[in-house]
Amino acid sequence: MYGYVGKIARIDLTDGTVTEVPTSKYVPENIGGRGVCNRIFWDESRPGVGAFDPESILIYMTGPTTGTGIPTGGRSVFTGISPNSFPEQYAWSGIGGMVGAELKFAGWDGFIITGRAEKRTYVCIEDGRIELRDASELWGLLVHPCQRKLEELHGEGVQSMVIGPAGENLMRNASITTSNDNVAAKSGFGAVFGSKNLKAIAIRGTGDVRPHDIEKLFELRLKMGNPYMRPSPLRREMTHGMDGNEIPVEGGWLRGQVACSHGCNQHCNRLMVDMKSAFGDGRINQVEKCVGIFAYGFQEDCSWTPIQNYETERNHFLACKMLSREEPAPDKDDPHFEALFTPVRGDITNYWKPDFDKGSVMMDMCNEYGIDKWDVIVWFMTWLSMAKKEGLLDDIDFGMEVDVESEEFVKYFLDMITYRRGKYGPIFAEGMARAVRALGKEKYGDTIYRGRYSQMTGERIDVPVSLETAWGQSYHWQGRGFEATINKPGWIATSLELMNSTRDAQTVAHHHEKYENYLEYKDDPCHSPLLVESIALDENKAEIKDSVTCCDWQSPDLYWPEMEAEMYTAATGIPMTAELLDEAAERSRLLFRAILIRDFGRDRAMEVNAIFPTMLYPDPLGQTVEWDEWNDLVDIYYERRGYAAATGWPTRATYEQYRLGDVADALERIGKTPE
Repeated sequence: MYGYVGKIARIDLTDGTVTEVPTSKYVPENIGGRGVCNRIFWDESRPGVGAFDPESILIYMTGPTTGTGIPTGGRSVFTGISPNSFPEQYAWSGIGGMVGAELKFAGWDGFIITGRAEKRTYVCIEDGRIELRDASELWGLLVHPCQRKLEELHGEGVQSMVIGPAGENLMRNASITTSNDNVAAKSGFGAVFGSKNLKAIAIRGTGDVRPHDIEKLFELRLKMGNPYMRPSPLRREMTHGMDGNEIPVEGGWLRGQVACSHGCNQHCNRLMVDMKSAFGDGRINQVEKCVGIFAYGFQEDCSWTPIQNYETERNHFLACKMLSREEPAPDKDDPHFEALFTPVRGDITNYWKPDFDKGSVMMDMCNEYGIDKWDVIVWFMTWLSMAKKEGLLDDIDFGMEVDVESEEFVKYFLDMITYRRGKYGPIFAEGMARAVRALGKEKYGDTIYRGRYSQMTGERIDVPVSLETAWGQSYHWQGRGFEATINKPGWIATSLELMNSTRDAQTVAHHHEKYENYLEYKDDPCHSPLLVESIALDENKAEIKDSVTCCDWQSPDLYWPEMEAEMYTAATGIPMTAELLDEAAERSRLLFRAILIRDFGRDRAMEVNAIFPTMLYPDPLGQTVEWDEWNDLVDIYYERRGYAAATGWPTRATYEQYRLGDVADALERIGKTPE
């Protein structure tokens, strides 16, 4: 086989057995990655299982491009029951790093973890052999010491995915970290590792993965990502921040840009050199992503440009690359240049003043404890800031005065929730969505914060002290809360994508649209089949990105729709078109939805009531969505997907169109098809 190596490991932690499953059982129909995971979970899961139950299945899969040298092909994906979603539901978590390629070099396309180990365990995978080993000397270690210990045990260059103390203590925001500080974070699968007494997986492989078409591979490496693809040497910066929100850093700081995974020609991770450590007097290097900017200072929300959503033929490379008017230089002869590139300033938030060392400490603690940084920065800390300013914490004794601008308090709070210390540690270790309900949601979740102001209108922008949207997730490009500068059609699109999911979808499904289409529906987005079509494209491309695999940094390119299909064929030699890949994406989404319907009771009422309340708060222009408008949009979307309007359940004809008649049979037996 080209692209694939041919087998998936089933690792039963309860009895210590390892068996092989042929990859060919699932591919090429399900492509790889998330598409294969969804099929496995549908086949092997059952309703009523909780995230921390021994019967909970955790699946990890690479894609056919992984390890081939095709750009962004190193990415891979976990799926399982998410302890971080509220309520618990099936979800996914993408992850970069070298582990996916190393696993394939060791002879495996993925693995399925079942059961619970009797004692603390780690898994060693080496060239086709898989063993369960005693993790006693690893348990309790921070993330980086654990990785170093695995190098001592298995030699320099071993790749690993490990959890920190947060995962060991079943903190629902816990992440799984790879050897080069990429994380599977949003679904809380680090806590699932902990619940299974699984500390780490160490991987070493000396084999290879053969792409089918080397010449095409070289062509893709030269074409994908241009013009942004370029070397990125270390340089000294004197400020930190973005788009007019920069803060001075005494003495400056060293930064570079690095790729996250094997064979990638992009540089989207920030390498930050010689930063302050949270542990002792030493200095550290950190690899961070965009959210880290706000750890260092959060007085103004993210500024952006409308190109976050909309592209033209002259200017259609991705959002983060287009913030600069200088490098790479956008085409200023584009008739829509000013509309696309005029910056929109973020809201004044007044959460915390700039403090570079404190921000470094916060990030370091997240890295070492193994906690989702997004939830810490965007949700835990913003809640503490807003709740204190609104007087909600006067009757709560954390054991230390709440001060998010204090390095000592940040260290104290993250330690408290990671180790579940005191009265409130166990409450916040359950994640913010569950914590505000334990404290009392009306007061501690829904009280309005009165310190946020729009720079577009000058008006106060009312947001609740807990920046919660659907499924126990915090806002992300939804027009309010965090990253609120996106326009109304854009935040309608991202809200609908979240409604259809179980977790924040924007790590892989940023909204992409041609500017000419936006001009057609901008005045009435809730009644636009054209907008719905672009949402379906976002969602299908997300499935493709997590299956082929590639990433949101390069995909989709609206003016090169065959890119992912060309990647797939170059890797496997199997003829593929954009249309066939889209069909596979539809099949994967239907499997995902069928799992939610069968195992978690998903229907229209559940979805609409989860997402709609958040849209009653105003965006930076004071705009909201009415109940009837939103339901009109849902009707159009369900019709596009082949779902029944009343229930949101796919019809039998829809399942059969994508060769999922067996899924329709199973759902019909339990009364979960519209017919």
